[in-house]
Amino acid sequence: MRLPALVIAAALALSAAQPAGAETVYRRGIGPAPDTLDPTKSEVQPAARVLYDLFEGLFTLDAQGQRRNGMAESYSISPDGLVYSFTLRQAEWSDGTPVTANDFVFAWRRLADPHNASPYAYYVWPIVNGQAITEGKADPATLGVQAVDARTLKVTLREPTGHFLASLQHLAMAPVQAASVQKDGESFTQPGKLVSNGAYMLVENVPQSHIKIVKNPHYYDKDKVKIDTVMSFPIEDQESEFKRFRAGELDVTETLPVTQNAFAEKSLPEAFISGSTYSTYYLSFNLTKPFWRDNPKLRAALSLTVDREVLAEKVLTGTGRAAWTFTPPGTVGGYDAPLPDWAKTDQKARDEMAKALLKEAGFGPGGKPLPPIELLYATGENNRRALVAVAAMWKQKLGVEVQLNNQEFRVVAGIGNDKAYKDLLMFAWIGDYPDPYTFLQLMRGDVTQQNYPAYKNPTYDRLVEEATRTIDPAQRLALLGQAEALTQADHPIVPLYHNVRRRLVSPKVKGWIPNPLDFNLSRYLEITP
Repeated sequence: MRLPALVIAAALALSAAQPAGAETVYRRGIGPAPDTLDPTKSEVQPAARVLYDLFEGLFTLDAQGQRRNGMAESYSISPDGLVYSFTLRQAEWSDGTPVTANDFVFAWRRLADPHNASPYAYYVWPIVNGQAITEGKADPATLGVQAVDARTLKVTLREPTGHFLASLQHLAMAPVQAASVQKDGESFTQPGKLVSNGAYMLVENVPQSHIKIVKNPHYYDKDKVKIDTVMSFPIEDQESEFKRFRAGELDVTETLPVTQNAFAEKSLPEAFISGSTYSTYYLSFNLTKPFWRDNPKLRAALSLTVDREVLAEKVLTGTGRAAWTFTPPGTVGGYDAPLPDWAKTDQKARDEMAKALLKEAGFGPGGKPLPPIELLYATGENNRRALVAVAAMWKQKLGVEVQLNNQEFRVVAGIGNDKAYKDLLMFAWIGDYPDPYTFLQLMRGDVTQQNYPAYKNPTYDRLVEEATRTIDPAQRLALLGQAEALTQADHPIVPLYHNVRRRLVSPKVKGWIPNPLDFNLSRYLEITP
């Protein structure tokens, strides 16, 4: 049931007026509505904002957004890099029962099971039988994970995997309580049923209104958790979120509308926060459609005519950095994404190259007319402004007509997973952990959902697979660089910009630290009068 806005505002005002020593309430905007609060099936960042407070895997994030031990008290790795043994800390679920190794075994088998269609099922691929299970060729019970005893989890990999430890901080690898899921089935995420092992537990989830979580009395580190209640508000319209912050209804915004950046920086300096994130906004061609699959020169022409500097600096007023590569700069020590040759020229030269490519593809003056192109994107003023600019560039330079189609964020993600969009889709990817593989894995031909363009290149797959099994760090990164260079030559996507997150954080929120992964877990924050 959706609560009237005035009722919500009154409740918030009352909570803000509580005397010292009363319940502390943290109110945040989280952008679009979460897709699900099932960590095994969720894939969008708004859900992760809540899920990182509810669940904790073997590793989790610290106050700076870096990996730290979570449920894992310690671990060891065999000399051949194939067997990982994790000793779990003594921890409890929110119902007071112990978190056990069996909960991890259950959760990871559930993640691998193709019947659950998890977008992140490929996270189990390094584990023995992981990929075979996700492809329906093996039983989930054969996954190489074993509960040696209640507090010992043994994981056997099919080959050494350089990114395996880093991937364990991701929510897809978090445990879910086996007893809860077996009892309640898919409804286990509902308030009153959801059993969590993180710093908070779920109390309310009102669609189009709010998600309320409260401090988990069974959390192992509960004495360090300062905030009692976290209210998360899904607000897709950025102007509305900005107004609610200024009205005192929010302590933190998810972002800022481009039109308010200059005003906020000048007039609200005590609240204005800016920081580069480990992310890339990009356009994806639907390569399941023969028109796009069979016209690589057309794809290249459209990419080259996008003036990324103008887009980032003028249209988005500094909330982005021009993106020439899918992986953002500064991903991991020693990795420098290869810069395509055309990116080393000026925009005038790129435009001339694009016109020649368009002609070679058989379109433009003297060639076939190019039909109008549909560009699907998630509702939001910042997205709209960026794509209006891109459409104008294509129209002016190549004579291409563009039709913009905006849908709810969750809808766009689902359409992308199903490859059900007509021509191009705009999406953003923020790294799940600080490693180029978290981006480059998305272009593997065997990744069926989050590979939005449905890109398939056997050489690319071979290079990425070889990189995953390479122990030498420098050689591993070199192989990933070769793979990324292939995608740049094939143009399955159009990188647009790397996001610079600008948001408002109330001065009474203490402990907020901008970081590349763009997560500030509630357990590290404090609300002061």
